[in-house]
Amino acid sequence: MTRRERIVELDKRHVWHPYTPMQAYVSETNPLVLERASGSRLFDVDGRSYIDANASWWCAVLGHDHPRLLAALGAQLSSMPHVSLGGIAHEPAAELGRALAAQTPGLPRVFYSDDGSTSIEVALKLSLQYWQQNGRPERTRFVALEGAFHGETLGATALGGVEVFRRPFASVVLDCVHVAAEPSGYDSAFERLCRIVEQERDQIAAVVLEPLVQGAAGMRTYDPALLRAARDVTQKHDIFLVIDEVFTGFGRTGTFWAAEQASVTADLVCTSKGLSGGLLPFAATLVSERIFEGFLGAAERAFYYGHTFCGNPLGARVALEVLRVFEDEAILEKARDKALQIARAFRRFAELPGVSRTRALGMIGALDLAGAEGYLERRGQRVYLEALRRGAYLRPIGNTVYITPPLNIADADLSELLDIVEESVKAAS
Repeated sequence: MTRRERIVELDKRHVWHPYTPMQAYVSETNPLVLERASGSRLFDVDGRSYIDANASWWCAVLGHDHPRLLAALGAQLSSMPHVSLGGIAHEPAAELGRALAAQTPGLPRVFYSDDGSTSIEVALKLSLQYWQQNGRPERTRFVALEGAFHGETLGATALGGVEVFRRPFASVVLDCVHVAAEPSGYDSAFERLCRIVEQERDQIAAVVLEPLVQGAAGMRTYDPALLRAARDVTQKHDIFLVIDEVFTGFGRTGTFWAAEQASVTADLVCTSKGLSGGLLPFAATLVSERIFEGFLGAAERAFYYGHTFCGNPLGARVALEVLRVFEDEAILEKARDKALQIARAFRRFAELPGVSRTRALGMIGALDLAGAEGYLERRGQRVYLEALRRGAYLRPIGNTVYITPPLNIADADLSELLDIVEESVKAAS
C-alpha cells in the first residue's frame, strides 16, 4: 500500500468531512491528499501542485506561508502560546483591539471569538440582550436575505438563507425573516427588506447582511446603494445593523471592508477568515460604544459569553501582523491590477458555451453554468474535475464556478488559474 493509499483508507474509515455527502465520498471519491501549502499553491503527497483558487475557503488572503506571519506565530509561541482572556489582559489582544478600532471608525469595542460563526453568534446575543435590558424586550426577531450564509452555530443557522443548510434545524432556531432575492438583481429584495423593517420595527432586534456579495449563494453581487438604503432605514427606526465581513473583509472586494464602498458604518461588524491569514481560528465582533454601554451597571447586565480560546495570544499576534502586512506591503493597492485582470477574464468567459452569467468584484470572479440553480446541482463538479487535472483546486457552489485567490497571488499563477478556468469550462460543456 502506498502512502497515499494508506492516508485515503484511514480517512475514509474515520474522518467525517464538512459539507460532504459521505456515502458518495466513501464509495466514489478519489480525494486530493495534501502534505504542504506554499504561496498560492497546494502540494499533494505525489509532489504535484495545484493553484488554490479559493484561498482555502477564503481565509488565506496572504497565501499559505507568508514569512512575516510565520515569524509572528513562532515568536508568540515561544513566549506565551495561550492564556484565557477572562479577567486577564495581554499585549497582543490589546494592541489588536486598538488596530481594529482604528481600521473601523465608529466601532471602538472588540469582542473576540473563534471563527466566523461565533463572531455572528456574538452579534446576535449582544443584540438580543441589549434590547432585553435596555427597554425594548419585544425586539427578538432578525432580518436577513434569502441565500445568506452567516455560519453554522445554532444562532447563526437561523439567519442562513440557503435552505438545504437551515432545513434540519428550522423548528429550533431563532426567529428570522428571510427576504427573497432574485439572482438577476437585488433591487426588489432591498425594497421588501425596507418595508419589513418599517412594518415590524418594534419586533426587530437587528438586520444582518453580507455587504455587496452573498458568497455561499453563488457569489451574487449587489449595488452598494442598496446597503446604504438598509443602513438608512435601520437608523431611522433605531434598529441594529450587523455587517458580516467574514468573507468580504480584508480586501476581498477591493476595499478593506466591503461596507466602505457604501459609506456605511454598522452597529456591529463581524470578521474572521482573513483576520488571521488562514493560519489558525480567530474572530472578532466590532461593536459601537452605545452597545457596550448597554451592558454596564449591575453584574447581571454583563455579557456572559466567551470561549476558551477567544482572544488567544497566538491568534491575536498573527492578526496584528496581518494588518501590518496589509499596510507595509500595500496589499490592496497591488491587488487592483489583479482584480482588473479577473474582471476582464470573466467578462470574456460570458461568451463560453454553457455559461449563462458572469460577474466580478475585487478579487472575486464567478460564472454560472446554464441550467438549474441551487447548492446541490452538480454541473460545477465536472468543471472542478477538469480543473484538478490541469492543476487548480476549485470548489464550485452548485453550478457556480468561482475564484477567490489570495490577494497577493503571483501574476503568473493568476494568469495560469484564469487559463485553467477557461479550459475547464470548455471541456466540461
